[in-house]
Amino acid sequence: MTQRFIMTTLDTSTRSVPRSIAPKRLGIVRQFTPNWFATTMGTGILSVALGQFPGQAAVFALGEALWLGNMMLFAACSLAYVTRWLRYRQEAKRVFDHPVMSMFFGCIPMGLATIINGFLVFGIARLGESAIAIAYALWWLDVVLSVGIGLAIPFMMFTRQSHAMEQMTSVWLLPVVACEVAAVSGGLLLPHITDASTKLSVLLASYVLWALSVPLAMCILVVLFLRMALHKLPAPNMAASIWLALGPIGTGALGMFVLSANAPDILTAHGLGAVASAVSGASLLAGVILWGYGLWWLAMAVMITIRYFRDGIPFNMGWWGYTFPLGVYAVATLRLSHIFPVASIGLFAEVLVIALAMVWLVVSARTLRGVWLGQVFVDPSLETRAT
Repeated sequence: MTQRFIMTTLDTSTRSVPRSIAPKRLGIVRQFTPNWFATTMGTGILSVALGQFPGQAAVFALGEALWLGNMMLFAACSLAYVTRWLRYRQEAKRVFDHPVMSMFFGCIPMGLATIINGFLVFGIARLGESAIAIAYALWWLDVVLSVGIGLAIPFMMFTRQSHAMEQMTSVWLLPVVACEVAAVSGGLLLPHITDASTKLSVLLASYVLWALSVPLAMCILVVLFLRMALHKLPAPNMAASIWLALGPIGTGALGMFVLSANAPDILTAHGLGAVASAVSGASLLAGVILWGYGLWWLAMAVMITIRYFRDGIPFNMGWWGYTFPLGVYAVATLRLSHIFPVASIGLFAEVLVIALAMVWLVVSARTLRGVWLGQVFVDPSLETRAT
């Protein structure tokens, strides 16, 4: 049964869907699932990446346009999913028993985090202090969602879901990584907060959020390495999940880079100057180590993806898994190039951003086509219950 769950989760081709749950019969809302929030993650991280080039007006403006569009996309996804819970509550509850689809709850706070970051990158110029206030309020909401999902989904894995080692994939990372994404947003908020005590609270909370996520994510990556050594690559319809391993590494590095830059002044202002340099240096070192670790996973993901595409893989919503991990690693590389002004690092970062934009264009086009044809609105938990 677990194998069937895995094989049907991301395959959105209507040819593999029983007539009893065909999209035309059930409707979009009834089949709307949390993996749709991956579209907001991919779109949001591209907007943030483009926003790292303020000196290039056209690129920056494109990033701002994507940020505005992403807010509308997030609102549409939220409305559709809330409506599903209101109208089809019993069917919606089945997601908690599904060993793959339930993992995508982590996409909700991560998608929201990209919008929060956008308020800081693009919103301040248009809204002033209001943008900071909005970002701060949304950040605490994001923290609650991230911690809640990071605890609830693993608890359900331990108590009510069916899992098998040979079917394990890196989607296990999704509910866990949300906390470190929130930590990055907290670090980005710090320079814009004026109250000293609030700054210290956000700094401490961000470090704790990082700790709630990165060590556990590294444990999951160890299990993933073992799983692939013993049972080889996942099925073709899970090909994009390979890239998810890069997500916690890139986000973890970015979080350390951001917190390292802001920690010394905040700690010194509260009488902790004796440890400020140590905290900052340790954070920077941790970020560099994670970034270097990410090079291995990036190269491995590229090689595995080439192998998959050589044999041909079907499009499904899982292709959005190519975007966010690549995006956070690209932004982390950009941040590293500012810390260490090495030309090759900056060039590498720009290549990653260009690759991200190209991948986003392809995946977006395929998704729009799937929406038009009605092929991407399928909830595998309905099929699995029917069997």
